[in-house]
Amino acid sequence: MDTIIPEISLVSLQNQSESDLRTLKEALNTHGFFTIIDHDIDDLLLDESYTYAKEFFDLPEEIKTQYARPEIGGARGYTPFGKETALGENVADLKEFWHLGPEVNSNFDSRIHENIHVDELSNFNTHFNSLFTSLNDLGVKVLESIALVLDLPKNFFEEKVIRGNSTLRLLHYPPIESNENVLRARAHADINLITLLVGAEEGGLEVQNKDNEWIPIKPNSKSIVCNIGDMMQLITEGNLKSTPHRVVEYSANDSKSRYSMPFFLHPSPEVVLKSVFNKNDKGVLAHDFLEERIKAIKLY
Repeated sequence: MDTIIPEISLVSLQNQSESDLRTLKEALNTHGFFTIIDHDIDDLLLDESYTYAKEFFDLPEEIKTQYARPEIGGARGYTPFGKETALGENVADLKEFWHLGPEVNSNFDSRIHENIHVDELSNFNTHFNSLFTSLNDLGVKVLESIALVLDLPKNFFEEKVIRGNSTLRLLHYPPIESNENVLRARAHADINLITLLVGAEEGGLEVQNKDNEWIPIKPNSKSIVCNIGDMMQLITEGNLKSTPHRVVEYSANDSKSRYSMPFFLHPSPEVVLKSVFNKNDKGVLAHDFLEERIKAIKLY
């Protein structure tokens, strides 16, 4: 099935193509989703990411759970299957995941947690540190175009996010065992400014349009799906849409594992999230906004 989500060239956006900036603006004001093509992330880096993610999730459960950190809301390390629950839902999502962030130093806010090293897989951390850096760089470039769409200076977001509390999530949805619950991830919106999703090999991601219809997004492992999060919706007073999306298993009788890697681009914890249109808005601290939402989805 085709998708209404537009494909936009990163190269064209960086060249400030008027037609692509119009396409971006339309997507941002309707469903908040678009797909980035012609990005500069190496294909081999993306291909190997699936291999390394699978290697981790194939580890014995007792090893994976040694890396669980519920005391920090799973901000780093492993979160077991059936833990995260979408906002307003009572049934947990059918997934397990790993979180890593930037390699922090004294230039970062002290509330940003350090990464956890996986001893069993020699190249795991080195590889995903590289993917994190590539996605963070791409996110900054995408935000430059979003700033232009908002009639803001091109570098408006850069200092807010370059040392941000961003998170790369490695996701594994195990095979569905029955038709009673085919919602691998129930309808939810993201917390952050923007999300960059390293293309899922398997279908199942759906976006809700303004008519409350669910629109499937075609999988393409080399393209990167981008969507607006709640923080961006907040600071644009709803002009940019943080749209509900979900992950569905279409064929429960022939179900297999599904892997994907969303990158959640966050500002640094000390950044005040306030309206880009109203200079008198007092806003809310990014750290406080995130902590409240982490508790709401039952990661604390």
